[in-house]
Amino acid sequence: QIKSLAVIYKNKQSELMQKNNENIFTIDISDINIGDDYKYIINNQQERPDPVSRWQPYGVHGASRVVDADSYNWSDKEWRGIPLNDLIIYELHIGTFTKEGTFAATIDRLHYIKELGITAVEIMPVAEFPGGRNWGYDGVHLYAPQSTYGGPEGFKQLIDACHKQGLAVILDVVYNHLGPEGNYLNEYAPFFTKRYHTPWGAALNFDDAESDGVRRYFIDNALYWLTEYHVDAFRLDAVHGIFDFSALHILEELNSAVHNEAKKLGRLVHVIAESDLNDVRIIRSNHFGGYGLDAQWSDDFHHSLHSYLTNTQRGYFIDFGKLAHLKKSIESGYVYDGKKSAYRKRRHGNSSKEEPGNKFVVFTQNHDQVANGSGGVRISNLITFEQQKLAATLLFCVPYLPMLFQGQEYGEQAPFIYFTSHSDAELVAAVRKGRHEEFLAFNWQTDFADPQAETTFQQSKLNWSLCNKAPHSYILKLYQDLIKLRKKYCFLNNCRKDMVEVKINEEESWMQIWRSQPNGQNGLAVFNFNIKAQDIKLNNNLFTNQKVILYTETILYGGNISDLNKLVNNIDVLKLAPYSAVIFSNH
Repeated sequence: QIKSLAVIYKNKQSELMQKNNENIFTIDISDINIGDDYKYIINNQQERPDPVSRWQPYGVHGASRVVDADSYNWSDKEWRGIPLNDLIIYELHIGTFTKEGTFAATIDRLHYIKELGITAVEIMPVAEFPGGRNWGYDGVHLYAPQSTYGGPEGFKQLIDACHKQGLAVILDVVYNHLGPEGNYLNEYAPFFTKRYHTPWGAALNFDDAESDGVRRYFIDNALYWLTEYHVDAFRLDAVHGIFDFSALHILEELNSAVHNEAKKLGRLVHVIAESDLNDVRIIRSNHFGGYGLDAQWSDDFHHSLHSYLTNTQRGYFIDFGKLAHLKKSIESGYVYDGKKSAYRKRRHGNSSKEEPGNKFVVFTQNHDQVANGSGGVRISNLITFEQQKLAATLLFCVPYLPMLFQGQEYGEQAPFIYFTSHSDAELVAAVRKGRHEEFLAFNWQTDFADPQAETTFQQSKLNWSLCNKAPHSYILKLYQDLIKLRKKYCFLNNCRKDMVEVKINEEESWMQIWRSQPNGQNGLAVFNFNIKAQDIKLNNNLFTNQKVILYTETILYGGNISDLNKLVNNIDVLKLAPYSAVIFSNH
């Protein structure tokens, strides 16, 4: 596709690169130094940045900068990672997590994340994107950490600091599309194919002609973050937007490459997918015809709980809204496992019942569901204080890997809205129009926020002063204690779906979740989803030597209960306040 490729640096005339039989262009340059800027010239015409640039200090259109990959002095030589079962994830966006919106400012907040009890920080995409305001999914330089966040050095410092705190780092990477501005990859090679269509335009070329180099580009990118940046896990964005009908699927090939490299390094590394396919092949072992990824996000759990608590029936939420949906998501994983979906107007999914709980990441909020599912409004603004505590307790009582979205642990009130800072006026208009049409289609009960306006970005930043104010401080205390309980009690962290029993009463709006261990340790969590207090009958045969280890309506969490002995009447009847939850243990 390229007839000639030259490099220009230090304001010198361009030097022609040599092409080998595999269409790879190379050149040896002796007088270029660390910190020098350079560009490529394609076919004696366009000046373009390096497609594998390690640093874009002037943004997506500017020159690339030479970086010494080995200059950083890491202090994490003893770090080996976090086992999958021990992941308690905190998703954050660098630009809105702090007032400054930088890698350095995030480091200053790591002690807070550690004290909360989190074991893994999941960072939304940091690949260079246009301007300084973006979710990160418009990245176009996949090897270059965002310059306005702090660039390569700043990102390495953040990851190193996380490891010092005992925190694993999950990096959100986007291998299903590239941003529209500064996207020059297709000028270098056939990175896109018209064979498939995605919501973002032409699909990335993973199985069409000349796709071998494209596959290598993305696999090498994952290995790059793993080796040069010491990343511990990957969250693969929207893998349902990745199309590959070759014999070896790109997800399987990438996953194998990552795990093989991790084995050489002696580290634990995980690959986690975001997928709305409800297709168990993504997480099923290679030995049984799957792609072998370690885990995936579980939308069905979120949708079941969100629609039930908020009575939302728009968009994909029309497929949910009953306790029965929530029960199935807890016991099986996928709610839609081959049955008819009203939203899709067809059958959807297959069964994940046999897959262990550590294959699923669950959440009550994430960046997508706040911005896309609720028009930017957090669930803390849609439900009551008591319901927030109820949802938090449920999150830590199901046999899956829990994830929080920045600020939910104290009931953040600020919205999280889609924002951009594109420089192309036509693109800005197109993005604004597209988001507004989606806004109208979902019939959101809030004002439309212009993605390009800086105010949209600013109002999405966290308000840290809320942490010390009631009722936010009560919610924060509850999350801290729930995480402590998960770490302390094996029946809460064993991810054993096969040792879970869920009972519900749809009419009376309550749920009971029995969790067990092979050694006889067990516990019971009871949830009253009713607007009224009620007596809930327990299974007397199982309810032996059980002691209360947490109740959401105690004074400690902003309730008015001080005497826990009054909870249980006649041993087998539990009296619960409206929208409250209690956890028992026999140890």
